[in-house]
Amino acid sequence: MRMLPPLPEQKEARHHGEAAFPVQQYTTALSPAVPEVFAHWHDEAELTLIQEGSCTYQIQLEEYPVSAGDLVFIPSALLHAISLPKGAEMVSDTYVFHMHFLGQDARDLCATKYLLPLSTQELSPPYVIHPSHPVYREALRLYLAIAFAWREKPHGYELVIRAKLLELIALLLPHCRESTRLSQVNSEHSRKIKQALEYIARHYAEDIAIADVAAQCYFSEYHFMRFFKRCTGISCGEHIKTLRLEKAAERFAAGETDILSVALSVGFRNLSYFYRSFRAKYGVTPKEYIKSLQA
Repeated sequence: MRMLPPLPEQKEARHHGEAAFPVQQYTTALSPAVPEVFAHWHDEAELTLIQEGSCTYQIQLEEYPVSAGDLVFIPSALLHAISLPKGAEMVSDTYVFHMHFLGQDARDLCATKYLLPLSTQELSPPYVIHPSHPVYREALRLYLAIAFAWREKPHGYELVIRAKLLELIALLLPHCRESTRLSQVNSEHSRKIKQALEYIARHYAEDIAIADVAAQCYFSEYHFMRFFKRCTGISCGEHIKTLRLEKAAERFAAGETDILSVALSVGFRNLSYFYRSFRAKYGVTPKEYIKSLQA
């Protein structure tokens, strides 16, 4: 399945997979036309294989360059984003799964000693597993076994996927780091960014003042603007504009054709500015975008 990156400027509200089998596979394709996945987080963990190209992951505000063949493992609730070098492309396949599926809620040694500490960030696994990493070959074998089970769906494939994910975690455990002062600081910064992103996601259609967003983090406006740009790579104002444009594109895709109404509903008060911004992001005017959806 090939898909464009979801709108992730907030905590994802959607569920991945089904309640009884909370696993889902996604393919993400980034290109100069769609060069990034903005900072987001979700309750599920994810395991990714970079199939083609290269990009940079930002996980808990630290950058990790990756390229074809690398594996990326992100535990639940970690803030993460993806960006491309200029002119580059990237294709990746990801399995998103809930740690409950692996038995995190069980009251046993495996849950309390290993699964819960991963979910609460007391233990930090290697987020990126390059081919030079000592567990790479075995981790890749487990990933490919998961991919085969997902694709072919033999009888009992759900058990196979669960077993391979548990094997992967067991494989990574000797290489996990316990929480350090630096990781605690990064977690606190991540928490503040999440608060700001959630506030913007709730109020993007309104006239948002940067000072109001800064107040969510108990920062001055000046300090917050520098903090936000340092953590996300873009200004808060640019983030708000991008979210509004993404929401407008969603509305057009849902069948709405009244451009003025859509622009106003997502927070733009100037139609000419909306047109210019939309074209700069998507390469076409809103009217052309709607036409392309109807073709």
